Amino acid sequence: MALPWYHINDMMQDTTTPPLDAARAEELALLEEMIRLACAGEHGTTDGLCPACTALLAYAAQRLARCRYGAEKPACRQCPVHCYRPAERERIKAVMRYAGPRLLWRGDARALRHLLHGLQRPPK
Repeated sequence: MALPWYHINDMMQDTTTPPLDAARAEELALLEEMIRLACAGEHGTTDGLCPACTALLAYAAQRLARCRYGAEKPACRQCPVHCYRPAERERIKAVMRYAGPRLLWRGDARALRHLLHGLQRPPK
């Protein structure tokens, strides 16, 4: 179950964070699904997210909202600017390694679009 967008915005620590455009909102929804799947599989949660995964989702939402590329945002792994702190970057990579194949196996079209988006060249 996805969190409502007003709840995601409430989770962001900085109230000056700009609202998300449609593409980034869709990316955040996919990221939330990946974090939920990884949290359930790795931490054994059955309802909602554990505190560590909640914090990771809030951090990712904030980073996504503040991306300097806006609507032209490349896949994070191809971005010339790595805005995640090293610890969070490793955590989100672990989430994607766990959840990405599982979402593809389930036939989630968003996961396939995310995979294809990662093949595009980043903006200069």
